[in-house]
Amino acid sequence: MGLDKHVAGVGALSRSDLPEILDSVQINSMADINDAAVALQAIGQEYGLKLALCDDISSREPLVDADGVVLNADVFGWVQDTERWWEENSLALSSPMVRACRYENEPFWCNSDGFYGHAHNPYIEKIDLKAYFGEANRFQSAVLIPIHLPFGQISANSIHSLDPENKNLAKEYELYADFFALLIRRFISGYVAAKRTTRRIPSDFILSRREVECLHWAAIGKTDKEIGMIIDLSHATIRYHMQRAGEKLNAVNRAQTTFKAGQLGFLGAND
Repeated sequence: MGLDKHVAGVGALSRSDLPEILDSVQINSMADINDAAVALQAIGQEYGLKLALCDDISSREPLVDADGVVLNADVFGWVQDTERWWEENSLALSSPMVRACRYENEPFWCNSDGFYGHAHNPYIEKIDLKAYFGEANRFQSAVLIPIHLPFGQISANSIHSLDPENKNLAKEYELYADFFALLIRRFISGYVAAKRTTRRIPSDFILSRREVECLHWAAIGKTDKEIGMIIDLSHATIRYHMQRAGEKLNAVNRAQTTFKAGQLGFLGAND
Protein backbone atom coordinates (compact mmCIF):
# COMPACT_ATOMS: atom_id res chain seq x y z
CA MET A 1 0.00 0.00 0.00
CA GLY A 2 1.37 3.41 -0.92
CA LEU A 3 1.11 5.82 1.98
CA ASP A 4 1.89 9.52 2.11
CA LYS A 5 5.38 9.81 3.56
CA HIS A 6 4.25 12.37 6.13
CA VAL A 7 1.55 10.19 7.65
CA ALA A 8 2.60 6.57 7.12
CA GLY A 9 2.20 4.62 10.35
CA VAL A 10 0.23 7.30 12.24
CA GLY A 11 -3.40 8.33 12.32
CA ALA A 12 -4.22 10.56 9.35
CA LEU A 13 -6.20 12.95 11.55
CA SER A 14 -2.83 14.26 12.73
CA ARG A 15 -2.07 15.75 9.30
CA SER A 16 -1.06 19.39 9.61
CA ASP A 17 -2.84 20.21 6.35
CA LEU A 18 -6.22 18.85 7.52
CA PRO A 19 -7.97 22.26 7.31
CA GLU A 20 -6.83 22.66 3.70
CA ILE A 21 -7.94 19.11 2.88
CA LEU A 22 -11.39 19.76 4.33
CA ASP A 23 -11.68 22.94 2.28
CA SER A 24 -10.77 21.02 -0.87
CA VAL A 25 -13.70 18.60 -0.45
CA GLN A 26 -16.22 21.25 0.59
CA ILE A 27 -19.18 21.69 -1.79
CA ASN A 28 -21.04 25.01 -1.73
CA SER A 29 -22.74 24.76 -5.11
CA MET A 30 -23.22 22.35 -8.00
CA ALA A 31 -20.19 23.86 -9.69
CA ASP A 32 -17.95 22.64 -6.84
CA ILE A 33 -18.93 18.96 -7.04
CA ASN A 34 -16.42 17.70 -9.60
CA ASP A 35 -13.40 19.49 -8.12
CA ALA A 36 -14.30 18.28 -4.62
CA ALA A 37 -14.68 14.71 -5.88
CA VAL A 38 -11.32 14.87 -7.68
CA ALA A 39 -9.69 16.16 -4.48
CA LEU A 40 -11.26 13.35 -2.43
CA GLN A 41 -10.18 10.73 -4.94
CA ALA A 42 -6.61 12.05 -4.88
CA ILE A 43 -6.50 11.78 -1.10
CA GLY A 44 -7.71 8.20 -1.29
CA GLN A 45 -5.02 7.45 -3.85
CA GLU A 46 -2.35 8.81 -1.49
CA TYR A 47 -3.23 6.01 0.90
CA GLY A 48 -3.63 3.31 -1.73
CA LEU A 49 -7.39 3.23 -1.21
CA LYS A 50 -10.36 3.25 -3.57
CA LEU A 51 -13.57 5.07 -2.60
CA ALA A 52 -17.19 4.27 -3.46
CA LEU A 53 -19.75 6.91 -2.46
CA CYS A 54 -23.54 6.90 -2.21
CA ASP A 55 -25.48 9.90 -0.88
CA ASP A 56 -28.87 8.20 -0.47
CA ILE A 57 -29.41 4.44 -0.21
CA SER A 58 -33.12 4.87 -1.00
CA SER A 59 -32.44 6.51 -4.37
CA ARG A 60 -31.43 4.92 -7.67
CA GLU A 61 -29.80 8.17 -8.81
CA PRO A 62 -25.98 7.98 -8.82
CA LEU A 63 -23.74 10.80 -7.64
CA VAL A 64 -23.24 13.24 -10.52
CA ASP A 65 -21.59 16.59 -11.04
CA ALA A 66 -23.14 19.70 -12.58
CA ASP A 67 -22.73 18.21 -16.08
CA GLY A 68 -24.29 14.86 -15.17
CA VAL A 69 -20.95 13.01 -15.03
CA VAL A 70 -21.23 9.89 -12.84
CA LEU A 71 -18.61 10.46 -10.15
CA ASN A 72 -18.10 6.83 -9.11
CA ALA A 73 -17.14 5.95 -12.68
CA ASP A 74 -15.35 9.02 -14.04
CA VAL A 75 -13.67 10.21 -10.84
CA PHE A 76 -13.47 7.31 -8.37
CA GLY A 77 -12.54 4.77 -11.03
CA TRP A 78 -15.27 2.13 -10.93
CA VAL A 79 -15.22 1.61 -14.68
CA GLN A 80 -15.45 -2.14 -15.34
CA ASP A 81 -18.86 -3.60 -16.15
CA THR A 82 -18.72 -5.72 -13.00
CA GLU A 83 -17.90 -2.66 -10.86
CA ARG A 84 -20.88 -0.45 -11.72
CA TRP A 85 -22.63 -1.27 -8.46
CA TRP A 86 -24.90 1.82 -8.59
CA GLU A 87 -26.72 0.26 -11.56
CA GLU A 88 -27.90 -2.70 -9.44
CA ASN A 89 -31.54 -1.81 -8.76
CA SER A 90 -31.86 -4.13 -5.76
CA LEU A 91 -28.55 -3.21 -4.10
CA ALA A 92 -30.08 -1.15 -1.29
CA LEU A 93 -32.32 -4.08 -0.38
CA SER A 94 -29.92 -6.97 -0.94
CA SER A 95 -26.48 -5.74 0.14
CA PRO A 96 -25.57 -6.75 3.71
CA MET A 97 -23.19 -3.78 3.89
CA VAL A 98 -25.97 -1.32 3.04
CA ARG A 99 -28.18 -3.09 5.58
CA ALA A 100 -25.53 -2.64 8.24
CA CYS A 101 -25.28 1.08 7.48
CA ARG A 102 -28.92 1.44 8.50
CA TYR A 103 -27.97 0.38 12.03
CA GLU A 104 -24.62 2.10 12.55
CA ASN A 105 -23.33 5.67 12.34
CA GLU A 106 -19.65 5.10 13.12
CA PRO A 107 -17.04 3.78 10.69
CA PHE A 108 -16.55 0.00 10.73
CA TRP A 109 -14.95 -2.58 8.50
CA CYS A 110 -15.95 -6.01 7.32
CA ASN A 111 -14.93 -9.15 5.46
CA SER A 112 -16.51 -12.57 5.01
CA ASP A 113 -16.07 -13.30 8.72
CA GLY A 114 -18.12 -10.34 9.96
CA PHE A 115 -18.11 -6.70 11.03
CA TYR A 116 -15.52 -4.94 13.19
CA GLY A 117 -15.87 -1.50 14.75
CA HIS A 118 -15.23 0.76 17.70
CA ALA A 119 -18.02 -0.82 19.73
CA HIS A 120 -20.29 -3.86 19.80
CA ASN A 121 -23.47 -3.49 17.73
CA PRO A 122 -25.99 -6.33 18.21
CA TYR A 123 -28.07 -5.19 15.22
CA ILE A 124 -25.38 -6.17 12.71
CA GLU A 125 -23.51 -9.04 14.36
CA LYS A 126 -25.76 -11.73 12.84
CA ILE A 127 -25.70 -10.40 9.27
CA ASP A 128 -24.10 -13.09 7.11
CA LEU A 129 -21.37 -11.79 4.77
CA LYS A 130 -19.98 -15.06 3.42
CA ALA A 131 -22.23 -15.26 0.35
CA TYR A 132 -21.73 -11.59 -0.44
CA PHE A 133 -17.93 -11.73 -0.42
CA GLY A 134 -18.01 -15.12 -2.10
CA GLU A 135 -19.37 -13.67 -5.33
CA ALA A 136 -17.00 -13.40 -8.30
CA ASN A 137 -15.09 -10.15 -8.85
CA ARG A 138 -15.92 -8.96 -5.33
CA PHE A 139 -13.46 -7.02 -3.16
CA GLN A 140 -12.80 -9.20 -0.12
CA SER A 141 -13.08 -6.48 2.51
CA ALA A 142 -14.27 -2.91 2.98
CA VAL A 143 -14.21 -0.03 5.43
CA LEU A 144 -17.73 1.37 5.68
CA ILE A 145 -18.57 5.01 6.37
CA PRO A 146 -22.30 5.40 7.10
CA ILE A 147 -23.62 8.96 7.35
CA HIS A 148 -27.08 9.60 8.76
CA LEU A 149 -28.34 12.88 7.33
CA PRO A 150 -31.32 15.12 8.17
CA PHE A 151 -34.83 13.89 7.23
CA GLY A 152 -33.89 10.23 7.57
CA GLN A 153 -31.54 10.13 4.58
CA ILE A 154 -28.73 7.56 4.87
CA SER A 155 -25.48 7.78 2.95
CA ALA A 156 -23.48 4.54 2.69
CA ASN A 157 -19.86 4.79 1.59
CA SER A 158 -17.09 2.22 1.34
CA ILE A 159 -13.30 2.26 1.14
CA HIS A 160 -11.32 -0.58 -0.42
CA SER A 161 -7.72 -1.67 -0.73
CA LEU A 162 -6.34 -1.51 -4.26
CA ASP A 163 -5.63 -5.22 -3.77
CA PRO A 164 -9.07 -6.84 -4.21
CA GLU A 165 -7.88 -10.00 -2.43
CA ASN A 166 -6.96 -8.14 0.76
CA LYS A 167 -9.19 -9.57 3.51
CA ASN A 168 -7.81 -7.65 6.47
CA LEU A 169 -8.31 -3.88 6.71
CA ALA A 170 -7.80 -3.67 10.48
CA LYS A 171 -4.74 -1.44 10.16
CA GLU A 172 -6.30 0.83 7.55
CA TYR A 173 -9.40 1.08 9.70
CA GLU A 174 -7.43 2.02 12.80
CA LEU A 175 -5.30 4.65 11.07
CA TYR A 176 -7.56 6.17 8.44
CA ALA A 177 -11.26 5.41 9.02
CA ASP A 178 -12.00 8.45 11.18
CA PHE A 179 -10.01 10.67 8.82
CA PHE A 180 -11.96 9.57 5.76
CA ALA A 181 -15.22 9.68 7.70
CA LEU A 182 -14.58 13.37 8.37
CA LEU A 183 -13.78 14.07 4.72
CA ILE A 184 -16.62 12.03 3.28
CA ARG A 185 -19.15 13.57 5.69
CA ARG A 186 -18.02 17.03 4.58
CA PHE A 187 -18.30 16.03 0.91
CA ILE A 188 -21.65 14.25 1.16
CA SER A 189 -23.27 16.94 3.33
CA GLY A 190 -22.28 19.60 0.81
CA TYR A 191 -23.39 17.44 -2.11
CA VAL A 192 -26.84 16.85 -0.61
CA ALA A 193 -27.30 20.55 0.18
CA ALA A 194 -26.27 21.55 -3.35
CA LYS A 195 -28.55 18.98 -5.00
CA ARG A 196 -31.64 19.53 -2.85
CA THR A 197 -34.08 21.82 -4.60
CA THR A 198 -37.14 21.59 -2.36
CA ARG A 199 -37.70 22.24 1.34
CA ARG A 200 -39.10 19.06 2.85
CA ILE A 201 -40.09 20.47 6.21
CA PRO A 202 -40.76 24.06 7.39
CA SER A 203 -37.56 25.41 8.89
CA ASP A 204 -38.98 27.83 11.47
CA PHE A 205 -41.46 26.22 13.83
CA ILE A 206 -41.69 25.05 17.44
CA LEU A 207 -43.70 22.08 18.67
CA SER A 208 -45.19 22.47 22.13
CA ARG A 209 -44.58 19.99 24.92
CA ARG A 210 -48.16 18.72 24.64
CA GLU A 211 -47.89 18.29 20.87
CA VAL A 212 -44.72 16.24 21.24
CA GLU A 213 -46.31 14.19 24.01
CA CYS A 214 -49.33 13.40 21.82
CA LEU A 215 -47.12 12.57 18.84
CA HIS A 216 -44.98 10.25 20.96
CA TRP A 217 -47.99 8.14 21.92
CA ALA A 218 -49.41 8.27 18.39
CA ALA A 219 -46.10 6.99 17.01
CA ILE A 220 -46.37 3.83 19.09
CA GLY A 221 -49.90 3.16 17.89
CA LYS A 222 -52.20 4.81 20.42
CA THR A 223 -55.48 6.34 19.26
CA ASP A 224 -56.54 9.86 20.24
CA LYS A 225 -58.95 8.38 22.77
CA GLU A 226 -56.22 6.21 24.30
CA ILE A 227 -53.78 9.13 24.42
CA GLY A 228 -56.43 11.21 26.21
CA MET A 229 -56.79 8.51 28.86
CA ILE A 230 -53.01 8.23 29.28
CA ILE A 231 -52.30 11.95 29.76
CA ASP A 232 -55.71 12.86 31.21
CA LEU A 233 -56.96 15.16 28.47
CA SER A 234 -60.16 15.08 26.47
CA HIS A 235 -60.42 13.38 23.08
CA ALA A 236 -61.08 16.79 21.46
CA THR A 237 -57.98 18.32 23.06
CA ILE A 238 -55.76 15.51 21.81
CA ARG A 239 -57.21 15.92 18.33
CA TYR A 240 -56.50 19.66 18.49
CA HIS A 241 -52.84 19.11 19.47
CA MET A 242 -52.38 16.57 16.70
CA GLN A 243 -53.96 18.90 14.16
CA ARG A 244 -51.79 21.83 15.26
CA ALA A 245 -48.65 19.69 15.02
CA GLY A 246 -49.65 18.62 11.52
CA GLU A 247 -50.14 22.22 10.43
CA LYS A 248 -46.73 23.20 11.77
CA LEU A 249 -45.06 20.26 10.00
CA ASN A 250 -46.97 20.87 6.76
CA ALA A 251 -48.27 17.30 6.93
CA VAL A 252 -51.34 15.99 5.11
CA ASN A 253 -52.45 13.39 7.66
CA ARG A 254 -51.72 11.82 11.04
CA ALA A 255 -49.24 9.28 9.66
CA GLN A 256 -47.19 11.94 7.88
CA THR A 257 -47.27 14.16 10.97
CA THR A 258 -45.70 11.47 13.16
CA PHE A 259 -43.28 10.50 10.38
CA LYS A 260 -41.98 14.06 9.97
CA ALA A 261 -41.75 14.54 13.73
CA GLY A 262 -39.71 11.35 13.93
CA GLN A 263 -37.39 12.53 11.14
CA LEU A 264 -36.64 15.66 13.15
CA GLY A 265 -35.86 13.74 16.33
CA PHE A 266 -38.85 14.81 18.43
CA LEU A 267 -40.00 11.27 19.19
CA GLY A 268 -36.93 9.26 20.15
CA ALA A 269 -36.30 5.69 19.06
CA ASN A 270 -39.70 4.31 20.18
CA ASP A 271 -38.32 0.83 20.70
